[in-house]
Amino acid sequence: MKDQTWIWHNPRCSKSRLTLELLRENGIEPVIVEYLKTPPTADEIKKVIKLLDIKPFDLMRVKEPIFKELELDNDADRIQAMADHPILIERPVVIRGRQARLGRPPEAVLEIL
Repeated sequence: MKDQTWIWHNPRCSKSRLTLELLRENGIEPVIVEYLKTPPTADEIKKVIKLLDIKPFDLMRVKEPIFKELELDNDADRIQAMADHPILIERPVVIRGRQARLGRPPEAVLEIL
């Protein structure tokens, strides 16, 4: 049985739409999580960061005004901020089994299909 594929998706984001389209073109119909409507928990964000093998800062949209306002200076605070303010999460994120990729560029997600 194939691993289920998930996408943290924002339909207003062109990269997110392109990544979803690319998954579908490759025969994958992912579970779509509109993370702005259904934010991941801090624990879920920690797990995805580990799967991505990046630092929390690397998953953050640092140009968002709230990022500057919060003055986050450690990883725990950054993770909690993403859970509290999901607009801070870079998108899209595709998760499949024990792997994840940030869809920037969208083709990066092909590595885990």
